[in-house]
Amino acid sequence: MDPEIEEAKAALRLKARSARAAILNSNRTDAAKAVARHFFDHVTLEPGQIVAGYWRIKDEMDCQPILIRLMDSFQPVCLPVVLGDEQPLELRLWEQGAPLYEAGFGTLAPSELAPQVEPDIIIMPLLGFDQRGTRLGYGGGYYDRTLDKLTKRPRLVGIAFAAQELADIPREAHDVPLDVIVTEHGARTFEHSPA
Repeated sequence: MDPEIEEAKAALRLKARSARAAILNSNRTDAAKAVARHFFDHVTLEPGQIVAGYWRIKDEMDCQPILIRLMDSFQPVCLPVVLGDEQPLELRLWEQGAPLYEAGFGTLAPSELAPQVEPDIIIMPLLGFDQRGTRLGYGGGYYDRTLDKLTKRPRLVGIAFAAQELADIPREAHDVPLDVIVTEHGARTFEHSPA
C-alpha cells in the first residue's frame, strides 16, 4: 500500500464521515426508501440470484427497505459477518423466517449454522464514492479480502447519501470499483475496462 495514498484516503474518510453525520435524522428514512426505489428500478435481478446486503451501523444508509423487498419476493439474501481482523467476511444466507443474531459492531446476521454462499450482487456500505465508481470504505479491508476469495466477480452496488460524493478518491490496485452507485437522487452505472 502506498503511504501517500493511505494518508489521502484517511483525510477523505474524515471529510466523508462529517458529511454523512451532518444529514438530518428526519431525512434518513425518506432517503432509504428512495434508494430502495432506485435500486429496484436500475439493478436487474434474475430469480435465484443471491444478493448480499448489510445491517446498517450508526449513520450508514439503511439497506433494510431493500432487504425487506428482496425477502418478500423470495430473492435469496445473505448478510456479512466479521470473523476477525485480517479475515474476509463470511456471507451467510438469511433464510425466510430465520432469526438474526448480534454479530458485533452493532450489526445483526444469521446464525453460524446458516449456509455460507457466494453472492451475485453485493450491496456495499461506504463512507464515500466518486464519479469513477471508486468506493471509499472504512479502511479495514474486509470487502477487499472477501472479493479476493470469491470464485466469481459479483456486481458491486454501493448505496449512500448523495452528500457522500467526493471529487476524487485515489484508487490502488486492490481497490475494486463499484458497478453501480445508488443515492436518494438516483442511480449511476460505471463502465470499467477489464483488468
